[in-house]
Amino acid sequence: MRTPIGVIVFLSLMLLLDLYVFQSIKIVTNTSTIRIRNLVVFSYWSVVALSVISFLLFVYTPQDFFGKKIRVYLFAMVIGFFLAKLLAATFFVIDDIRRVIQWTFSKAVAAPSISSTNGDDNLSRSVFLSWMGLIAGSSLFGSLVYGFGNKYNYKVVKHKLSFDNLPSSFKGLKIIHISDIHTGSLLDKEAVEKGIKMILDQKPDVIFFTGDLVNDRATEMEGYMELFSKITAPMGVYSTLGNHDYGDYVQWPQNGISKEQNLENLKKVHAELGWRLLLNEHVVLEKNNEKIAVLGVENWSSKIRFPKYGKLENAYQGTDAYPFKILLSHDPSHWDAQVRTDYGDIDLMLSGHTHGMQFGVEIPGIKWSPVQYVYKEWAGLYEEGKNKLYVNRGFGFLGYPGRVGVMPEITLLELV
Repeated sequence: MRTPIGVIVFLSLMLLLDLYVFQSIKIVTNTSTIRIRNLVVFSYWSVVALSVISFLLFVYTPQDFFGKKIRVYLFAMVIGFFLAKLLAATFFVIDDIRRVIQWTFSKAVAAPSISSTNGDDNLSRSVFLSWMGLIAGSSLFGSLVYGFGNKYNYKVVKHKLSFDNLPSSFKGLKIIHISDIHTGSLLDKEAVEKGIKMILDQKPDVIFFTGDLVNDRATEMEGYMELFSKITAPMGVYSTLGNHDYGDYVQWPQNGISKEQNLENLKKVHAELGWRLLLNEHVVLEKNNEKIAVLGVENWSSKIRFPKYGKLENAYQGTDAYPFKILLSHDPSHWDAQVRTDYGDIDLMLSGHTHGMQFGVEIPGIKWSPVQYVYKEWAGLYEEGKNKLYVNRGFGFLGYPGRVGVMPEITLLELV
């Protein structure tokens, strides 16, 4: 995106979309006074100009030019405004298709041409769709702005999971599952500390973290080590790596640090936090002489754009003797693509990655997010036969500094 061609293409798309949306704004203000129309025109194009300036500043200024907080919100506002106009434009496209069909039909039957602005019926329908588009776009933008206040609105989600083959000593085991902290996005230490306190207040026996501790760089943990080192449990804290932890999305070297060194530094961060990082390996939890296995793999995804670092065969080796197995794997697409098909005796898999797209609807009877069109399992509990998968909605956030309908999650799982 930072290349001149990429910037020109994106700006061109933005401006074309602006012109398209503006046609509908003219329609809905057609009967207003000249003063109101002028005010609307000035306001709309002022916002467009600010959006373009913000985009250019985001792309071409150094990351520390405005400070992290302002930069994050600049990005969010530009993208939010773009998405709002895109949603509005879908209604306008429907109206344009309707006009084309009517025009074609009128020509086919040799009837007088029907104008979308002269006939009362056609005018009302055109104005209706224009208003619907503008209301939909404005509602989306408003909800995104409202969602800024939800990014630290942590929710403890509780589930009791029943397994026939769970050793009796582990009945009642309390597991805290967290994922996708994305420290590089965090802006409020005090709010994060409240989230950590919520974790500890559950008094878990063991804690599992399923990847994406940072956005890209191990140095993002500077200033947060003391906070996250408070996350402890009697039976330990076990962690894995997510796709962002490898530094695949930035150019290296960074401040003289190579990509490989960055990953090694991040592994040290896990150790310094007191978290046992599982890199394609397993550990054994023991209680009253009974044992279960906890397997952890590096990021493995069935999606082509993500490298497959994970080697489940390595983590699985030597676990045959244990009657119950838990797998920590960042990407939930791993479950259908490999885990259930080739390792059917893994009883419970814990994942994250999707964040529930940080946008959706979760109310009784309705569970929807755009991310479900990419990930079949995207949030919550899934069961196939005796196998279970839990997808955590994420502790942190990435890109958009907020949450709409899908809140940041702390999962409490009790095995029964």
